[in-house]
Amino acid sequence: MADRSQSESALVQFSERLTNSAAFGTLFREGMDLVEETAAYLDGDGRTEAKALERSVSLTYATESMRLTTRLMQLASWLLLHRAVKEGEMTLTQANREKTKVKLTAADPCAEDMIEKLPQQLQDLIARSMSLQARVRRLDLTIHAPSAERAPIGNPLVPQLNRLKAAFEQ
Repeated sequence: MADRSQSESALVQFSERLTNSAAFGTLFREGMDLVEETAAYLDGDGRTEAKALERSVSLTYATESMRLTTRLMQLASWLLLHRAVKEGEMTLTQANREKTKVKLTAADPCAEDMIEKLPQQLQDLIARSMSLQARVRRLDLTIHAPSAERAPIGNPLVPQLNRLKAAFEQ
């Protein structure tokens, strides 16, 4: 019995290691690159393209560019928070408390028929941001699984396998 409790306490928590993974590094770079690319587009070509739109589409453009910006700022906040965990600037517990300020469900886009009227580059940025948001949501669920789900029951690999399965399901 003592051997079992020692082996359970010695288990590596997969969720605590995710921020140190190459996958997180890639996600972080993609997220920050998307933020920069979106800002450059909205300040440059996007501004020009918006002026050429008819009035009703122009309103959709303004609304969707605000939603896109809000979504990306929330995602950037989450990514920066978890990079701080990776860099040892805060613990996962501290990040879990701070992440309550980040809304990963914020700013979903409007109806598809309205999105289709927007300039193609803005449509692409919206689609990429939604994909990034879905990936971050899955990672967030994995990293911040409730502690009850982390308690090893029987085979200590089962909770880890369940979290992996949940992380990669759509």
